[in-house]
Amino acid sequence: MIALLQRVSRARVEAEDGAGASIGAGTLALVGFHAGDDIADCARMAERIAGFRMFEGADGRMNLSLADVDGALLLVPQFTLAADTRRGRRASLHTAAAASAARALFEELRAQCAERCARLAVGSFRARMQVHLVNDGPASFLLLAGDGAPMR
Repeated sequence: MIALLQRVSRARVEAEDGAGASIGAGTLALVGFHAGDDIADCARMAERIAGFRMFEGADGRMNLSLADVDGALLLVPQFTLAADTRRGRRASLHTAAAASAARALFEELRAQCAERCARLAVGSFRARMQVHLVNDGPASFLLLAGDGAPMR
């Protein structure tokens, strides 16, 4: 499992079917699932997303987590994050979880994040989406859980 966290002033997602979600200050998390990821990985990733210290405290250092600053979380599925990009000029998606498995994992991750984040918004699974964000910093971090590390 892989998540790209971006500290944002605001973010929103609009799906082709008209569904949308938005947040103010907080974290935009783009998440991808690898074949072999499981429910335990979801719990670990949710813990890391909520607890990752990427917000500045009074001393100007990134010592505060999303939970500490009562920030919002926008969770967006992005299967291309699970691509193998080690060779060539085109991504191989053979390392990504099958759609049915990824959907179940995304729903589990969503539930786990809902337990840890008071304000949660989500993108649409298997939908073409437009993601709009104002990256605060910019500050972006790549988190890995399970054995889905893109570089072995």
